[in-house]
Amino acid sequence: MMEVLAVSSRATIQDIGRFGLREFGISQCGAMDKLALKAGNLLLGNEENTPAIEVPLGGISLKFHEAISFCVTGAFYEMTLDDEPIFTYWRYQAKAGQVLKLHHAKIGMYGYLCVRGGFDIPKELNSCSTDVRAKLGGINGRILAVGDQLLTKNDGLLLQKVGIAPIPLKNTIYALPSSEYQAFTRKSQYNWWQTKWTLQSNSDRMGYRFQGAVLNLEKPLEMLSHAIQFGSVQVPPNGQPIILMADAQTTGGYPKIAHVIDADLGALAQVRLGTAIQFEAVDLAQAAKLRRKNDVYLDQIRSIVDEAY
Repeated sequence: MMEVLAVSSRATIQDIGRFGLREFGISQCGAMDKLALKAGNLLLGNEENTPAIEVPLGGISLKFHEAISFCVTGAFYEMTLDDEPIFTYWRYQAKAGQVLKLHHAKIGMYGYLCVRGGFDIPKELNSCSTDVRAKLGGINGRILAVGDQLLTKNDGLLLQKVGIAPIPLKNTIYALPSSEYQAFTRKSQYNWWQTKWTLQSNSDRMGYRFQGAVLNLEKPLEMLSHAIQFGSVQVPPNGQPIILMADAQTTGGYPKIAHVIDADLGALAQVRLGTAIQFEAVDLAQAAKLRRKNDVYLDQIRSIVDEAY
């Protein structure tokens, strides 16, 4: 068991997400950086979809009430275990009574605290992920609070210390033109790919709002509400793009100029507020190749873990 001693962020329990229910208006949710979550779980010998604690930007302190192996992936956090510095993308052993502190993210936005066996969280609609708006999953569908007691599925096996290559963070994100791309002016199409877009402070797990050049349609376009998903780039009337993130609603009515490829959704999630990024066009073959590259990275972790037990 682990106990939350202090928390200064909107930390939640997340797994890969809640799939197959969008027709009923149920959002996907799940980890903002699914690749980082998978990496952390594999480093501990867990299944990829094992629930972990997602910590955005701010801090959290937890006390271990049992000996257990753990790691943190995703954002690069300043962290200590009983005041001794520890590092992201390394696997450690904790003793009963020790205190883990994630002070703040130095680089990136979302960190993932994974433990051997995962957290013992009941599934709701086939997922442990926290959907705060719907009050589903996690700990009573809410963010973590001081005093929360988090049970684990620890099997008692303590794993030796080992590290893996971190997932690189970047400021160029790959995307594909989307269904209404041709409805935008040629200048707006050019601006979408060439502009430096700055992530705004009113962004959250539902959508990342960017500021840059104004994106205009060739002519007014009336659209019925249609299916949208994590990575869809909507353009509201003010011409400033909103990229839908893990907690996005299931339908929307704004035209879509692009869609961030699956392989880069985690990199997008790790962009810091106030950071300027750029989007680069790829085709479907390139998108598939980049996804395979992520799969190779996860396979390498499996190999390292098999050798390090």
